[in-house]
Amino acid sequence: MAKYSTGGGSGDTGGSCELCGATDSSLETVNIAGAQLQVCATCAKHRDDAKGQTESSTDSGDSNDVNRKKRAAQNAAKIHDAQQGDPSHWEDGADYDDDQLPYLVSDYGRRLTEARQDAGLQREELADDLGLDEADILAVEQGRATQAGIGGSVITALEDRLDIQLAET
Repeated sequence: MAKYSTGGGSGDTGGSCELCGATDSSLETVNIAGAQLQVCATCAKHRDDAKGQTESSTDSGDSNDVNRKKRAAQNAAKIHDAQQGDPSHWEDGADYDDDQLPYLVSDYGRRLTEARQDAGLQREELADDLGLDEADILAVEQGRATQAGIGGSVITALEDRLDIQLAET
């Protein structure tokens, strides 16, 4: 029966392979799966440094890996070059840099909610009045403008309509 060890034992294997249990007079100590074991010549081929490859197959594997990475980098560069100056790869060709969200004051959500309520408006009414999506107004009121991808134009429209300051100056 095979004995499995993590290398912490006394080292006495009783003359049998710690992996397969074969009785062999010529055991060698090798690392297998991170454990130091005394194994027969048949099991020694499973040692960590062997991995079943010869030096020449390892060299050609490294060469193939380098070539694969080189081709991947070249393809990525071609795609990037093709997209430069062509915003069509963005959804509907939109340029999001034109509508960046400004830095907002720390309590912008509370300010918007209070101003809307003081004006006697429901979110839906304010959204219709400004031609905005009600979900965008809710996101701003909840302090989630960045996560919701709210643009600067939404903040400006809300500030103008309700005469409040949401963006830092």
